[in-house]
Amino acid sequence: MSYGHAEKIAALAAAMAAGSEKPTAAIDPRLYHRDDLRAVLAAHDIAGLYQLLKDAGLTQRDIAALTGQSQSEVSEILTGRRVLSYDLLVRIAEGLAIPRELMGLSWCGPEGIHAGPDGAYGGEVTVASPERVAEMLRRHLIALGPIAAIASNPLAKLAELLENVELPVPSPVRLPSRLSGVHVEKVRDLTRRLGEAGCAYGSDPEVSSAAAAWATRLLSVPGAEPVKQALMTAAAELHIEAGWGAFDAGLYDRAMWHYARAAELATEANDAYCQALALNWAGLATVEHGQPNDGLKMLQYGGVKSRRVPLDEQRAVVVGGSGRAAVQACALADEATALADLGEPDKADTALGKARELWQPTRAASGGELDRPAARLALDRGDLELAEQFASASVRRWEGAGQRGRTHSGVVLATVHVRAGEPRGLALAHGAITAAAKLTSARVRRRLKPLAAALETRRGSDTEQLARMARQVATTRI
Repeated sequence: MSYGHAEKIAALAAAMAAGSEKPTAAIDPRLYHRDDLRAVLAAHDIAGLYQLLKDAGLTQRDIAALTGQSQSEVSEILTGRRVLSYDLLVRIAEGLAIPRELMGLSWCGPEGIHAGPDGAYGGEVTVASPERVAEMLRRHLIALGPIAAIASNPLAKLAELLENVELPVPSPVRLPSRLSGVHVEKVRDLTRRLGEAGCAYGSDPEVSSAAAAWATRLLSVPGAEPVKQALMTAAAELHIEAGWGAFDAGLYDRAMWHYARAAELATEANDAYCQALALNWAGLATVEHGQPNDGLKMLQYGGVKSRRVPLDEQRAVVVGGSGRAAVQACALADEATALADLGEPDKADTALGKARELWQPTRAASGGELDRPAARLALDRGDLELAEQFASASVRRWEGAGQRGRTHSGVVLATVHVRAGEPRGLALAHGAITAAAKLTSARVRRRLKPLAAALETRRGSDTEQLARMARQVATTRI
């Protein structure tokens, strides 16, 4: 299990070795896999948690430094004070590098674990009875009423109220008792809507990961076999979308977990389309992560699997325009990128040529294309004229089809024009930088770095300012 917690603990250990004020006792990440510790986490028994940490070698001072509490607060908790505030529970989880899902503070982690009755730990995740939680929240809202409605200084009154209130965490949402077709349709619709939002604004990996976890949890609910089979395929598709969301946000480890989960579900459901898609997109993510050799292997496996996709596969028709051929062609285009990164330009050209023989996307296709990869390969080789042709075609292909795709291609086109010294290059660069700044796509933003490098080779205050803008947007995480 990892949300980067092992790395966080390692960094903490390094800081301690450097003589910082952090505690001198390290937390073994394996501690959080123990059944007794999982039990106290799921029950939000912070006193029990602190006692187990003390047994593992931490002092009250260590715990206080990690969680941002005073030593007296830690002592009060150890002697019986309950922790009901969601914010404080989150702070404790973050400070101690505890995966939030083990405390029921998030939908799930990358492994799909949910710290509720349907997750890894079998106990209820509650801090009080539902009736008691509801009563506390009801009283809180009644107290908020006059502040919102008639207080002369509502912000000050609100701060005063919140300073003395610790809100409880509500009970987890239970799964349905039996599956039906409506659950399958909900998963499919959610996948479609997440894809549309990602194309328009850039992906939100937290939302898509939560959605995929919910769909996976539904698989544990009993239901008719045809419904279970359809849900398994729908959950695989949602994991693929979640993988793309993580990839688009620059979260490679999360993306690979979702793609692996999608491939597992698709294999169990005997769905060749989802198997091929998961392998292809995992391969592309791996290539762009700087490991073209491993990425190429995944893409080649995906290409082999794509031969078993039905010729008229309707999901591929909707996404790419021509069934099996679209899946095969996109894999070949990504193989070309991997081959170019491996220093095989002739083989890359051959792969792209095969892709074009198989498929030409239309504007109606909502995903995949061949012109942008071709433009980037030509740009890398310094063939600016050919790169301009492909990049322009790519921009036209995405007109009205998705702001993320059009912006991505626009960044490549602007880079070509700037490198060529074209007068139009600065205007294109400004437009591309401005458009990228409006997206939550780390992948598109990273494409601004080559544009910034091209701008930095040209003289003039305008180009210097644009280069700074490009660097700033490329490195800003939103």
